Amino acid sequence: MSIDTERWEVVVGLEVHAELATRTKMFCGAPNSFGGDPNTHIDPLTLGLPGSMPVLNEHAVELAIRVGLALGCTVQPSTFARKNYFYPDLPKDYQISQYDRPINVDGSLELPSGKVIGIERAHLEEDTGKSTHVGGGGRIHDAGHSIIDYNRAGVPLLEIVGRPDIRNAEEARSYVTELRAILVAVGASDGKMEEGSLRVDCNVSVRPRGSDELGTRCEIKNVNSLRSLGRAIDYEAARQVDLIEAGEAVRQQTRHWNEDDGRTHTLRSKEEADDYRYFPEPDLVELDPGQEWIERVRASLPVLPAQRRHRLATAAGVELERTALLVERGLDELCLATIDAGADPERTLTHAEHNLSDERATGIDPRGFAQLVSMETGGQLTATQAKTVLAEMVDSGEDPESIASRLGFEAMDSTELESIVDGLIESNPDEWQRFCEGDQKITGFFVGQVMKATRGQADGKVVTSLLNSRRG
Repeated sequence: MSIDTERWEVVVGLEVHAELATRTKMFCGAPNSFGGDPNTHIDPLTLGLPGSMPVLNEHAVELAIRVGLALGCTVQPSTFARKNYFYPDLPKDYQISQYDRPINVDGSLELPSGKVIGIERAHLEEDTGKSTHVGGGGRIHDAGHSIIDYNRAGVPLLEIVGRPDIRNAEEARSYVTELRAILVAVGASDGKMEEGSLRVDCNVSVRPRGSDELGTRCEIKNVNSLRSLGRAIDYEAARQVDLIEAGEAVRQQTRHWNEDDGRTHTLRSKEEADDYRYFPEPDLVELDPGQEWIERVRASLPVLPAQRRHRLATAAGVELERTALLVERGLDELCLATIDAGADPERTLTHAEHNLSDERATGIDPRGFAQLVSMETGGQLTATQAKTVLAEMVDSGEDPESIASRLGFEAMDSTELESIVDGLIESNPDEWQRFCEGDQKITGFFVGQVMKATRGQADGKVVTSLLNSRRG
């Protein structure tokens, strides 16, 4: 399903829940680890037993500060509240969360495209348990019975609430990818969507193109892959446009994405803050990390993905988006060092993009890489030969000159190359006529024949230049 983007605009705001990489849970000493037999990572507080009292996890607070600073948020004194609701996944019937005074507010995140998405808040809370509904396709309304695992209940969560600045599914995927990279870079979370340590709720609405008013939104809960996120947004936007164009109203709802049928389905009417009856958590005092702690955390932050993209783009003289894949694969440091050693930036980036993997690049010496690029740009190696030599460098660690000599890669004598080109023109008059008439497809035929005759030693660009010079 798709919508007419000239008439309609999609508005998306994402809420990302990241489980924090602590040893123990948010308010107790039960272990925080993925897997394990059901209901083994528990204690009296996890089970909501009378008399059990929460104690705040200091490491979780520090990880929340790290993320907040990485997102450019203001880190402020905050309080915890009880969010009341009756679900079986929290046995005490409320969730300890932050409501009106979150720890992080007013940040932003830059996508690889350069677009900036606002961050409203990033607050601490505890995760819920996991319900499994048996029968009826796994949905609660049709299930024969349900079973519950409380291992996840109480795990530290950071909920990052983005502003409704996203306009399509691709931007949403890019946002989650970038946010995950930041979480992993600062050591706050492993970001494994497949294990549930990163989950996404997406709020989707539509409005007429050019309008400033937000439409009625629907929230799609717990999307667990980037592919599903994109499909869910596209489907939900089209569903809402269809309703409006049919003269019906979009109802504010919480919906579920079904990967099997590619549709969103109603779960319940959308709750508002009043429905949760928030009130201050009486067993926890105000959290005030203090400026000294905040600055100590700030000083420990690594160079973040956006900074790395800008640094490489500046050094290589390329567009920002060109650097996104290299940063994602961790090849930007190698490229920077290679360019700094005097290599041509364009050829360096091209080799890194197409001829290196992040695993295979670890043993590459930037000076050797720069030497290889210089041999190619200086005409000592063709592009094909340079690719072969680079693969040998990865496997053996030899310098490029030794590898090129061992493989017999030597620059062809220009007189010999011209003779081969002239011979091919003479023996293929029909193809040459087509080339002279402007048939660019035939260029590949001549280049291929020259490469075959020279066993790959010829430079394709030089061959094309020779052909054009003989066309007159």
